[in-house]
Amino acid sequence: MTPFYMLIKCHLGKAYEVANAIADREIASEIYSIAGDHDLLVKFYVEADTDIGHFVNENVHTVDGIRDTKTIPTFKAF
Repeated sequence: MTPFYMLIKCHLGKAYEVANAIADREIASEIYSIAGDHDLLVKFYVEADTDIGHFVNENVHTVDGIRDTKTIPTFKAF
């Protein structure tokens, strides 16, 4: 499994709705509310041969209330 993270910026007042929608889809291993430029930090795991861009486009960007995202791929855990 390959982990990656996403920073998600939500429309005003929608962070909890977005977090719950992602949780309901059962696609994330961890979802955190955060302070700063983004509202949520989400950790995902996908199969090693999964196209992360395709996964994000089909499973995350379709959630209502998301304004912007930043995908952070990971390479090696130490």
